[in-house]
Amino acid sequence: MQDHLKDAMSRREFTTYSLAAGVAAAASSTTASAAGGVTEKEVEIKTASGVCDAVLVQPEGKGKSPAVILFVDAFGLRPAMRDMAKRLAADGYVVLVPNPYYRAAKAPGVGPNFNLSDPADRAKLTELRAPLTNDAVAQDAATYLAFLDSQPSVNKNIKAGVFGYCMGGLMSVQSSAGVPNRIGAVASFHGGGLVNDKPDSPHLLVPKMKAQYYLGIAANDDEKQPEAKTKLAEAFQAAKLQAKIEVYEGCLHGWCVKDMPAQAGKPIYNEAGAERAWGELRSLFKRALA
Repeated sequence: MQDHLKDAMSRREFTTYSLAAGVAAAASSTTASAAGGVTEKEVEIKTASGVCDAVLVQPEGKGKSPAVILFVDAFGLRPAMRDMAKRLAADGYVVLVPNPYYRAAKAPGVGPNFNLSDPADRAKLTELRAPLTNDAVAQDAATYLAFLDSQPSVNKNIKAGVFGYCMGGLMSVQSSAGVPNRIGAVASFHGGGLVNDKPDSPHLLVPKMKAQYYLGIAANDDEKQPEAKTKLAEAFQAAKLQAKIEVYEGCLHGWCVKDMPAQAGKPIYNEAGAERAWGELRSLFKRALA
């Protein structure tokens, strides 16, 4: 496992994270469904590395909408992420949520009793994440966007958006370097590993990018790596890219996601912080994907 992910896990100090209910719900959703003015269906996308299982959520109706990819966090494609996709689709976007672990497992990728405090489970996660290099994420993103562009409901004349949480925030940034001419807006929330001391650090990819950016940083992540936001800001400024970077005071890593477990008896999900982050996402997409 990469060092930055180990650090993120230790910061969160999770005990046992049970996804049993979520896994069961995801497994039962095998056909297209409609609710709240959006439709949801399971899809499969052929990539250079295999077949990716994913969820496609889009507004009801015959109009064309901007394409968006939602990159999930380390706990995989599950109901909480589907709900986020539905919420955004209701605003008029066609949203694809791919299973990041498709090379090794179907969604959600981790077991129903996945436990980050268990070395064996951490080792399994390391194995699942190992293929997600800068190049692999870029290649996947290009394939996902090609799939979206093949949908009659997608407006290919408008730039696409990407957003994600935790490792999904990292993947959002990686993808924008890999498909710069198609991706016009990127949002990363409590993204992990955006800045490190390796030669392939994602922040070094910024010169390849062309999008507008919003990066929301958890307070405890900033405490551990206060220099990250400065390095990111300097990289975006040097590339003359529009980027808003904010630290969410009082919010822990994972604060945007409703099904995050408690940490030391306190909830990680922060409704006020999550709604603020969602507002920033909507504002970015409204501005950049028009």
